[in-house]
Amino acid sequence: MELYEIYKKDDSNQGLKISFEVFPPKDGDISSLFEELRILKKYNPVLVSLTYGAGANSGKFKIEDMKSLQDLELNLMPHFTCIRASKKEIDNHIRLIENLGIENILALRGDIPKGLDLSELEFKYASDLVQYIESKSTLAIGVAGYPEGHIECPDIETDIKNLKIKTDKGACAIFTQLFFDNEKFYRFCEKVNSAGIDLPIIPGIMPIINLAQIQKMTTLAKITVPKDLKEKLEKFPNNTKEIGLDFGIKQCQNLIENGVQHMHFFTLNKSEQTAKILENIE
Repeated sequence: MELYEIYKKDDSNQGLKISFEVFPPKDGDISSLFEELRILKKYNPVLVSLTYGAGANSGKFKIEDMKSLQDLELNLMPHFTCIRASKKEIDNHIRLIENLGIENILALRGDIPKGLDLSELEFKYASDLVQYIESKSTLAIGVAGYPEGHIECPDIETDIKNLKIKTDKGACAIFTQLFFDNEKFYRFCEKVNSAGIDLPIIPGIMPIINLAQIQKMTTLAKITVPKDLKEKLEKFPNNTKEIGLDFGIKQCQNLIENGVQHMHFFTLNKSEQTAKILENIE
């Protein structure tokens, strides 16, 4: 099912729509991920996104992996990063996933490796990739949004202008970076709508599993950790999962109470914390 159909506007009575993100296992063994997704499948995800990295330490799902995941009857949305990709590589990727019957793709720029000269690249920005995919395929295209602004952007207004370019070139849904302060998300949605962007905005939720995870994410991106949450995590490091679960439930419940109908969970390839959150929200 395409993103257009999943997140159509006249679907307000269909309840909360859940999606999950997973990444390629470092050891290449997809069996454990397969079992985690089998557990999460009970929550009827509208799609599962598959990360793809262009960096030296990044991985991607093999075609046979995607086929295995399709055996679970999951609606897959592969990511694709363009920062070092050629038109030929993108053409091949589009052809491969369309041949699998996949209908959606998440178009990203990707991290810029140190020393890389952008002027030499065929694709410099995610908007370039969106435009190219739109012209070469029938895939429905999702893009990333940043509730607190992209880390490379000087301010949120500039970032939303860049988002507008992506949406004008063919994107049909916005999946946000993770956030812990819901007010940041609400303000982001207001600014996006004010900029003339009328697309579904799916909030990205990362269940908290350990303190190191939070510390790492806040150094890589603009992500505010609420003061009370930070203090609890630092004061009770042995209770991180319990604190994280309580916070995740309250965060999601607050989103629901404020009219949010979609959530995209960054599962970290684990089902337990995400499942517990979903079991405790209404």
